[in-house]
Amino acid sequence: MSWDTVIGQHDAVRRLQAAVDAPVHAYLFVGPLGAGKRHAALVFAGELLAAADPAGAERHRRLAVSERHADIHVLDPAGNNLRREEEAEPLIVQASRSPVEGKRKVLIVNRFHTATPAAAASLLKTIEEPPATTIFVLLAEDVPPEHVTIESRCTRIDFPPVAVAAIAEALVIDGLVDAERAAVIAAAAGGSVRRARDLTNDERLATRRQAWWGVPDRLDGSGAAVALIVEELRALIDEASESAGTAARHRAELDALDAREEAFGTRGSGRNDLDVRHRRELRQLRTDELRFGLATLAARYREAMVGGDERSSVLAAAGHIRATHASLGRNPNEALALQALLLKLPLLQR
Repeated sequence: MSWDTVIGQHDAVRRLQAAVDAPVHAYLFVGPLGAGKRHAALVFAGELLAAADPAGAERHRRLAVSERHADIHVLDPAGNNLRREEEAEPLIVQASRSPVEGKRKVLIVNRFHTATPAAAASLLKTIEEPPATTIFVLLAEDVPPEHVTIESRCTRIDFPPVAVAAIAEALVIDGLVDAERAAVIAAAAGGSVRRARDLTNDERLATRRQAWWGVPDRLDGSGAAVALIVEELRALIDEASESAGTAARHRAELDALDAREEAFGTRGSGRNDLDVRHRRELRQLRTDELRFGLATLAARYREAMVGGDERSSVLAAAGHIRATHASLGRNPNEALALQALLLKLPLLQR
């Protein structure tokens, strides 16, 4: 049943299932955050170990998905980048070691797209020719130009955003929400199962959706109206950032770190790396909220077009929204990006 827990990635699962009995030395999973790459990698690792040791198959699978298997090493870059000395070189040493329990070991590298050129160069030979017992699984949101050589040494498996229907079905099956609320949450999740699960406890989701949906009714072409709308939308994003499960988890992690530092001192506690990770995750949460809002805006203008509004400004709105959505990957100034967009969008009447 392990493969059944990989949601909405049928093509990827089919290819990985076919690879279990005769795996190659390295795989590259490529897809957006929340598409299920990490969970699929853990399931795949468990299946690889189970195939090599059928007698202990269920134990291998159970320990793999809980990230507690001695022969599965998961590297999470601590900072914004995967660094050579701190992370790549220890990974090379880890790859050279023999398995602890069986005949194989699996090294899973998260956020490989953030590897610095120096880190990627240092890993190339090991990924290209690892020990016979070692299998690499690299997880990346994209493939930067400096990683193309490593990509060519791996079998690439693509993980597209998960379909809305698949996310909604999973939320209902897991007993998290009813079917009606699952549909709303899945539409707001942007293809991310992780975000969908976070949103199941967000009681203000409908309020934020209504705020974005109503934006075209308030536009009058003036900068004053746009400035007020953007201020309100950003306040809702602030609220979402604080109320999400991410914020509660961050507080718990900081409390645990405070307790460790009080008991053992601050040297080597990892506070800086934790702060960097928290900032990165909160930035991602805000980006997710912006994408949700932009998708809601686009849906509103599509509805207007279907309803017969054929003004050129309405037809052009989708292109403006799409351009703003694409710009989010470059971390633009949030307020300025929204103001520039809303000044281009036309008023709609209810």
